[in-house]
Amino acid sequence: MSSSEEKTITVIGSGLIGRSWAMVFISGGYRVKIYDNQPGHAARAIQEVRKQLEDLQEECMLRGDRSASEQLALLSSHNDLCQALEGAFFVQECVFEEIEAKRSVFQVVESHVGEGVILSSSTSCLLPSNIFSQVQNRKRCIISHPVNPPYYVRLVELVPHPETLAGVMDTTHALMTAVGQAPVRLKKEIDGFALNRVQYAIIAESWRLVKDGVISVKDIDLVMSEGLGMRYAFIGPMETMHLNAPEGLEDYLQRYREGMKRVLNNFGPVPEFSGEAAERINKEMCELIPADQQHLSARRERRDQLLMGLAKLKK
Repeated sequence: MSSSEEKTITVIGSGLIGRSWAMVFISGGYRVKIYDNQPGHAARAIQEVRKQLEDLQEECMLRGDRSASEQLALLSSHNDLCQALEGAFFVQECVFEEIEAKRSVFQVVESHVGEGVILSSSTSCLLPSNIFSQVQNRKRCIISHPVNPPYYVRLVELVPHPETLAGVMDTTHALMTAVGQAPVRLKKEIDGFALNRVQYAIIAESWRLVKDGVISVKDIDLVMSEGLGMRYAFIGPMETMHLNAPEGLEDYLQRYREGMKRVLNNFGPVPEFSGEAAERINKEMCELIPADQQHLSARRERRDQLLMGLAKLKK
């Protein structure tokens, strides 16, 4: 294979996720063509990326071994899809989360690229069998679901279509690894993929505990940020069990399986996330962090700064 500098990736959609993917790919030395069907949006995205890369360089948090200006030289904006797709070996779709919009993008893209070009979607919740239903050659289709913000949170879920070739999964996994992401392979498609299924399980039980008056919004968030989250930033639930008993996982299950089953069996039903409970929980959350742009932007900035620090520590 040729070196990354000679290889081109097309990013379709210049919103937050599109810009984030562009930053990740150029950090690994790939040429990136960013396309948006709204005139001027792709060019504006490059200016936004420029500002972010310069800020990251100032904070010594720039990814890759190239300077901000060297990375920016790898990035170009396009209003013409044909031009944007020319020479690409990998296409990353980042349009809004609507099934028909994504289907139409892939239908058009397929008519402009060769058979060997990998078609990848950033969707967080739509199944590959639905998104790629109108693609003729589904063997080269895959979902590469990033976690927001992808520049600091490196996980990427790779979800195959039932027809996806093993080589397409391997190439995508190698690409994501090469640009510094942490790809995980799902062996088959499932609603919610892996990350959201785990995340929704945590959200659901947290919601039930607050709704039932067991704990406050502030304190359930502390259970995660000062408890589970501390170790989950470095090890997962399976390794946690393996390390939490003197003789490993089998020992852990012998000691705790009955207790786990007892607690799990008294979990409540799936919450509605609406009505009086939602109003009450929202009110409690907004007392902690008001839902105006000033407060939310400040907290997002704080989140990103802390994630940067954590990413640096994990290195």
